[in-house]
Amino acid sequence: MTSEAGYEKVHAMRTDNDVGITMRDGVRLSARICRPDGDGPYPVLLAVSPYQHRTDAIPHSTLFLWREVGPVAWYVEAQGYAIVHVDIRGTGQSEGEYNLLDRNEQQDLYEIIEWCGRQSWSNGRVGGYGQSYYCWSQWFMGIMNPPSLKCIAPYDGAVDMYRGVVYHGGIYCDFLPWWYQMVRVNNLHRPPGEPSGKLMTADIPRLLAEHTTYDDWWKERSAWERLKDIKVPTFSIGHWGKMALHLRGNILGYETIDAPKKLLVTGARDVLEAHDLFEQVHFHEGTLLPFYDYYLKGQGADPMAALSARVYVRGAEQFRDESEWPLPRAEYKSLYLSGAPSHSVRSLNDGSLVWEPSKSGEAPTVFDYPDPKWKLGAVAVGPQGIDPAGRVLTFTSQALSEDLELTGPAVLELYLSSSNVDTDVFVRLSDQKPQADADRAKGLQPDFVTISKGWLKASHREKDEALSTPQRPFYTHRKPQALIPGEVVKLEIELLPFSNLFKKGHRLRLEIANGDSPLTDTLFTHQYSWFKVGRDTIYHDPSRASRLIVPVIPSRSSIPD
Repeated sequence: MTSEAGYEKVHAMRTDNDVGITMRDGVRLSARICRPDGDGPYPVLLAVSPYQHRTDAIPHSTLFLWREVGPVAWYVEAQGYAIVHVDIRGTGQSEGEYNLLDRNEQQDLYEIIEWCGRQSWSNGRVGGYGQSYYCWSQWFMGIMNPPSLKCIAPYDGAVDMYRGVVYHGGIYCDFLPWWYQMVRVNNLHRPPGEPSGKLMTADIPRLLAEHTTYDDWWKERSAWERLKDIKVPTFSIGHWGKMALHLRGNILGYETIDAPKKLLVTGARDVLEAHDLFEQVHFHEGTLLPFYDYYLKGQGADPMAALSARVYVRGAEQFRDESEWPLPRAEYKSLYLSGAPSHSVRSLNDGSLVWEPSKSGEAPTVFDYPDPKWKLGAVAVGPQGIDPAGRVLTFTSQALSEDLELTGPAVLELYLSSSNVDTDVFVRLSDQKPQADADRAKGLQPDFVTISKGWLKASHREKDEALSTPQRPFYTHRKPQALIPGEVVKLEIELLPFSNLFKKGHRLRLEIANGDSPLTDTLFTHQYSWFKVGRDTIYHDPSRASRLIVPVIPSRSSIPD
């Protein structure tokens, strides 16, 4: 029989709603179980979140970004899997109090997995399943390491809640408080005629605002602290377009765990594309199903026998398999900030990026803030509408004479002084496209694609030397250190990993400001604090050579040694 979605149905699907799973303290958790209508036994895919399993039947839509369980019917009807979706404690139809990935929630994952392994219809082999919050849960499934867990496939999820989600470079991001209120409303509100749902009473936004440094509250909720405990095979899947939420987690998670592992980074450009991809049967059939089949059914070839990383090269618009990540053949080269104009973009300064450091004194670049022409954050509005470059600092290379591929992490070394005791640095790296002379004469800005971002609060510049590498500075975020107004400091700003082919005629553009905007950064913006009024100075002379260190892939590069 063929399903409405066009795949061959091998099994009829049975759905059991509000199945109780009792925890060690007597709390009853609620599960929705979709499985083939037979005795089995069947392998189990486990999805755990606060997103209410009762909403699984609504249609796939990017209006419902929290509906992240993928093609459930296809896994059950065509592939013979059972999918167990559990409302985490304190949400949906589950009892208890919700407290954002705390130790209680982590212990629940262990007990849920072992419950799944004991059921008569289960073959005793459980795999982690789902994206975003479901991915956060999977990291902790692996950390808890219950006997019935055989693999996890964390799709699009952070491992460090402080650095990767709420305090980028120590700078507070508005996203998670907004997210929590959305989840709380979804759990409470009901259609007319139904009783109200569960009220999530924890004041998570207050706690996020209160814990401004990386303290024990964050350590409890950061999978990154315990990634070495993961022993099961792990397939980490991230997306270049999820720079301000999950990308760092999927890459850092892959790099850190000590278990059989694979990495996939797709070309999804934003939240919507990453969300939509997980719903597509063709993605699961070609990517996740072979992984699950091998570890949960014992079928097919060992997925870990192939190359360990597959990355999408933007610009080239193709995937490439790699034996290691980061790429060992990457050569780290420096692009130096210069005050010389690029004559390619309108900005506050129109500076340049050059491959050789300055050999003579250069006047520094001055940035006064807030800019009087900013609209709804650190962005201007021009003849084309939103203008991300017009009222920020830019440093742009000359047009490339040949294609140039950059793949890996990058670092901006910035010599800076401030009139304040603290300042925030927001960095974007963009691929600026060629522009017709006629359009430039009209005052139009060149087209571009942002390929990486980075952030750092200057007072959070204390590095963890044991964890830092030349390609990724790692900050403690424990003891803020005030700036001395006027004193020059060297800041090392992590730019998130990326892979991009800058084509002949294109330019690299670095944008620097002390804020962002919902007009340019959508969900992942940072509040502009009332005390951010002053002047910052960036230095790029021979003794204070600010530079961008980028991962050049030699086969694509014409840059001299």
